Amino acid sequence: MKSYMAKPKEVERKWYVVDAEGKTLGRLSTQIAMVLMGKHKPEYTSHIDTGDYVVVINAEKVTLTGKKLDQKFHVRHTGYPGGQRKVSLRNVLDKHPERVIEHSVKGMLPKNRLGRQMYKKLKVYAGSEHAHQAQQPEALEV
Repeated sequence: MKSYMAKPKEVERKWYVVDAEGKTLGRLSTQIAMVLMGKHKPEYTSHIDTGDYVVVINAEKVTLTGKKLDQKFHVRHTGYPGGQRKVSLRNVLDKHPERVIEHSVKGMLPKNRLGRQMYKKLKVYAGSEHAHQAQQPEALEV
């Protein structure tokens, strides 16, 4: 019996649209990451990008439990000594709501060139309008 290995040219990609309104950030992000990796497909192969495209709308209306809006931070470093910068999740959600979902999903993907390739298939929009109607995305229930 041989194991099936997906080939990059044989992978069929679908487009899914996810409405983030009223959804919890972590639970939403795990489902999105699974679809981006392709783990929902029977032909999943760990070293091939078999995932689908995901369009997330209403990113500004995502919810967080507890006091995470004030106690959780997005951290970056400028590269200079003492250059660590922290921004609370509340500020990020006010100014750039799509970054909250992008950051969360990116942390759940592999940390290599394959993960970066998967991350490019994620499209996040703050409002309910998106520019991917031509791809005829299917609604994905999360």
